[in-house]
Amino acid sequence: MTKDELRQHIAANYADVLTPVETGRFDPWFEVKPENLLAVTHRLHDDPQLHMDYLCNISGVDTKEHFEAAYSLASIKNSLRLDIKVILPYDAAEVDSVQEVWAGANWHEREMWELYGINVKNHGNLTRFILPEDWDQGYPLRKDWDAPDFERMPED
Repeated sequence: MTKDELRQHIAANYADVLTPVETGRFDPWFEVKPENLLAVTHRLHDDPQLHMDYLCNISGVDTKEHFEAAYSLASIKNSLRLDIKVILPYDAAEVDSVQEVWAGANWHEREMWELYGINVKNHGNLTRFILPEDWDQGYPLRKDWDAPDFERMPED
């Protein structure tokens, strides 16, 4: 399946839950609503034409206006790649865990929770593995976070 065929397949079968995002990148990007994330990931995984059997990465993004959770997916069997993102409000950012689809989501989701403060519902083990267990100084990858000894330069 070519990239154009992949886009056509998504448009024909997922238009109700995936919105194309134009990024200029070679691999296609789509946006999914937070409430549809888990169901969509199941569908992408179980779709025989896609068979997105590999979760490459999950990353948080802080735009200063909202958070995004970006999921990079691949099909080893079908040699396909695509990315989906979920836009989350800055306050009360929360996504469903996708561990039941890809067990490897465990550490990615914990990292997103630990470094951005994005809650992962139904994760079952949101414990620190990067920062000290008693960390109480905020979320280091947020754009508004200042290290205790850090003095932010004024913006122009």
